[in-house]
Amino acid sequence: MELDQLRALAAVVDHETFDAAASELRLTPSAVSQRIKALERSVGSVLVRRLKPVRPTPAGEQLLRSARQLLLLADEAVLALRGPAGKEGDGGGDAPPPSAERLRVPIVANADSIATWLPAAYREIALGGRVALELLRDDEHSTADLLRSGDAVGAITADPRPVQGCTLRPLGTMVYRAKASREFVARWFPDGPTPEALAVAPVMQYDRKDTHQLAVLARIAPDATPPQLFMPDSVQFVESIHAGLGWGMVPDQQDPENSLVELDPEWSEDLRLYWQVWTLDSPGLTEVTDAVVRAAQTLPQRN
Repeated sequence: MELDQLRALAAVVDHETFDAAASELRLTPSAVSQRIKALERSVGSVLVRRLKPVRPTPAGEQLLRSARQLLLLADEAVLALRGPAGKEGDGGGDAPPPSAERLRVPIVANADSIATWLPAAYREIALGGRVALELLRDDEHSTADLLRSGDAVGAITADPRPVQGCTLRPLGTMVYRAKASREFVARWFPDGPTPEALAVAPVMQYDRKDTHQLAVLARIAPDATPPQLFMPDSVQFVESIHAGLGWGMVPDQQDPENSLVELDPEWSEDLRLYWQVWTLDSPGLTEVTDAVVRAAQTLPQRN
């Protein structure tokens, strides 16, 4: 089992075709295929389903996470050797010139974190010049799955249970409140947000994984089936509520001036967030973790 073979496996799964993987690795598709076949012979299992798109087999998924960890550590070691600290005879004392080579670190976060507090961490990491952050998006209840698959090395998640082989740290709480525009409230809730009114008032949904609004309806109006308007963008989701298209659960960070009307303070929801990251001795991962934790200091700390 060689690093080049593991790199070919990761590229094929990431890019979903042998041609795209070959372009990424600057090889021919045939050379990529030969590396995958050699790796399959060495482990005694078929690792990818050669379809369009290419998908890993269960054995491939199991190997892929370990492969990504090895590749990250190997890439980091190479970058360290190529950097100023790894070169002999540096007696000038001047700051090294900027380098185009950075450690690729994929992390995953929920959309509302990406739209609010997380950009501070992204800026800090980017300006540090060592890490090229790849930011993936998924629902906060699903982000940990990308850690298990190896597609991400760190995740902002609502799951307090640590993924095997990962370290978990609490970050803070995002507070969501049921809100609508004043015009929307006047039209749809003239007598307040009663179960009868909720049954017909349009409700905003981020996507089909979004449970914030449905959880409120399940408590207050369990038989309600109001019109659902889907807007899979955190900023435009809140803008749609401002425009009177529907009501929805809005994090405090996205309505700092309380320009929207809160329907009922009892409907607020505390979303506790955690940072999970692979347990590896990696300066790059430590840098990312430190930046995420610092950015999360703006979040309320609730017991």
